[in-house]
Order: sequence, then structure tokens, then C-alpha cells
Amino acid sequence: MSPRIKDQYQKDVVPALMKDFSFTNIMQVPRLEKIVVNMGLGEAVKDSKIVESAVRDLTMIVAQKPVVTRARRSIANFKLRAGVPIGCKVTLRGTRMYEFYDRLVNFSIPRIRDFRGLSDKSFDGRGNFTMGLKDQLIFPEIEYDQIDRLQGMNITIATTASSDDEAKALLKHMGMPFRSK
Repeated sequence: MSPRIKDQYQKDVVPALMKDFSFTNIMQVPRLEKIVVNMGLGEAVKDSKIVESAVRDLTMIVAQKPVVTRARRSIANFKLRAGVPIGCKVTLRGTRMYEFYDRLVNFSIPRIRDFRGLSDKSFDGRGNFTMGLKDQLIFPEIEYDQIDRLQGMNITIATTASSDDEAKALLKHMGMPFRSK
């Protein structure tokens, strides 16, 4: 059974984008390629348990085990040695990507305090959208009593769109709440 948001994409979004951008072929229509969720853990240099709790939280949020990222080189000013764990990340594709996107847009983003919409200036010029979250409590999978500390994360949504306008239209049709001007 395919995810609900993927069915919506095929039934509603593809015809709408073909009409808006006058595409002649269905393969020209932009689609989601992958979603990367990244947690940078700067304080993990001092305490290794921070990495374990971040991996646990990220696993609960995205339903896939994250990869622990390590420092590439030593930086004396930050007391950082090469090879020390400093973050974790997950790359989602396929069914898990669509399910995570659905939960993000419909359940998690509306739980952000004083939310007025996402900025449409977070596109990179190649059709990819990145947003930052201040804490992991907006996800319903996380229980308040279980977390050790608040941890922010970056979520990058990579699309096959050739421009930011196409990517914004794709995400808007798929339910992403952008700030109205």
C-alpha cells in the first residue's frame, strides 16, 4: 500500500503542476527525491551520551537508524579531535520519505509554537528546501519525559525541480505551509 501523500501527488499535484508550468511530459514534473534529517551535536565532544540520546530520538522520529557523523579534522579552538562523533543524520527515500513528509507537514509543523508559516527564502537555487527546527518536541513520537536535552535539527527536502519556483509550487501543492506575504 502506497503512502497517502504519494497518492495525492499522483492524482492532484502532477496534473496541477503540468497545467501551471505547461509541461508536455509527466517526467518533467518535479518530485521528491530524498529527505535528509541532520542533527549537529557540538556538545558531544564533552559527553558521549549526548550522541546516544540523539540517535535514539532521531530513530523514533524517522523510523530509521541514523548514521553517526564524525569530525574530519582536529580543531584545537573547539577542543575537537578527528574521528570524534559530532552529529547524526538520516537520508530517507521511497515510502519512508513520503510517510515522514506526511507526518512533518500534517502533525509536526502545526505544533510549532507561534507558527505563522515557513519562509520561502530557504531554497538553495537548485530546487532544494532546507528548514531548521529548534527542538524535537514538535514530533508526536517524542515523549517529553524521555528526552535528556532539547536538540535542534535541519531537514533538507531534495526535489528534482530545476528551479526554486517549481520546487515551491511542488511543496505548496503537497501541503507545505509557506508564509503568505
